[in-house]
Amino acid sequence: MPDILIEACVTSVQSAINAQAGGAGRVELCDNLVEGGTTPSPGAIKLAREKLTIGLFVMIRPRGGDFCYSDLEFEIMKEDVKAAKAIGADGIVAGILLPDGSIDVGRMAELKELSGEMRFTCHRAFDMTVDKFRALEDLIGVGVDRILTSGGKNKAPEGSELIREVIEKAGGRIMVMPGSGVNEETIINVKRETGATEFHVTGFSLYPGNMTFRNPEVSMGDNVTVPEYDQWLTDPDRIRKIVELANK
Repeated sequence: MPDILIEACVTSVQSAINAQAGGAGRVELCDNLVEGGTTPSPGAIKLAREKLTIGLFVMIRPRGGDFCYSDLEFEIMKEDVKAAKAIGADGIVAGILLPDGSIDVGRMAELKELSGEMRFTCHRAFDMTVDKFRALEDLIGVGVDRILTSGGKNKAPEGSELIREVIEKAGGRIMVMPGSGVNEETIINVKRETGATEFHVTGFSLYPGNMTFRNPEVSMGDNVTVPEYDQWLTDPDRIRKIVELANK
């Protein structure tokens, strides 16, 4: 097993299978990555669990946008945690903030309790907190296992300095995992600059769809970033290259 673990963010069961084939040590299964990721369907979680031998973490996020949720949205999140647990996920990925930009400790603690023995990652809601070091201590206090962060910047290579500071401040009490903009071109520098031992990547490539008839007059969504007749899928060759470079 490589010393550096690569977690692949995947948006389909096929991408999860591809990530495993490329040597990823874990996947984060989500949906709607154009919105930053939302909770995948129970069917996708179930099939991913059946197909994977590596770790399966599930995004718990009821919508795109900010991380300050209504009571109804929080109830949805709790039900989704229960569902992921019942299906056999190894972990959940969630983050909840208060309006002032601090961690919603009470609700995060509720999700932690519901998650039971599943591992718990706080996603990049951490990057939206007003005080990263206070957020770090709050998450440690809740019992969260891991923080996914880009260092308060849009991409992890830009936030490497803060990521290193957070890792040093954490002192082994919680795993800190850089993500966003980590790929085969940046992994070596981000590893060197942060000292991290786990990294969150996508490794997507655009694959052609199977349709032979194509109607150019209709689009079901944002066809600029999500082409109507093609699919962004995890590329096992890209994952393999990232794993290789990370473990040099």
